[in-house]
Amino acid sequence: MALVTGANKGIGFEVARAIAQSGYVVLLGARNPTTGREAVGTLTSERLDVRFVELDVTRMETISAAAARIEADFGKLDVLVNNAGIADSHDGPPSRVSIEVMERVLRTNFLGAVAVAQAVLPLLRKSHAGRIVNVSSDLGSITRHGDATWKYAHVKVLGYCASKAALNMFTVQLAFELRDQGIAVNSVNPGFTATDLNAHRGQQTVEEGAAEIVRVALLEHGPSGKFLETGGELAW
Repeated sequence: MALVTGANKGIGFEVARAIAQSGYVVLLGARNPTTGREAVGTLTSERLDVRFVELDVTRMETISAAAARIEADFGKLDVLVNNAGIADSHDGPPSRVSIEVMERVLRTNFLGAVAVAQAVLPLLRKSHAGRIVNVSSDLGSITRHGDATWKYAHVKVLGYCASKAALNMFTVQLAFELRDQGIAVNSVNPGFTATDLNAHRGQQTVEEGAAEIVRVALLEHGPSGKFLETGGELAW
């Protein structure tokens, strides 16, 4: 079975749908019970086994409760997709962005993902092929940010970019720690996808954005410690 955080809309919703279409029971994590249950209703109407779980990655009590429910109902977890993430309209360049804004973004995009992974790790260890997919961004690539010719080189919003770079560091370190335990940990860049996160300015559909996340999530005994996108592997 699989857990997808932040899955009531956008890429997370499409990831939940596609994983369920592959035959998995999917727990759809959302912090808002109303929108979460509406999303589940849509997917169950498609005859998919998707179930709502209240999960706010900034509230430890919801994380602990979700892990306890998975253990009680299923006894294990095969796939975790750390998709929940935010962007802040007050985010900005490193000389001006406020510490409060950075803390808010890092709390969700980085610390939230770490907290969820730590909570469900005992359940992933019970799977024959556990997988963690951290939904990152090419905006988290330090190599790309150092290239003035990169097409997104002008996008210097420190909070968001730093949160994804930190998430990538988590991927590398956790993959190393779990290298002999049969659990794969990877970061995936979905690409610039039209979602609420960017006021639908993205240039690809949610289906296109979800594709590589789903591929890696379903890949049993695949690579670990990689930063991947549809075109291949990215530089950290």
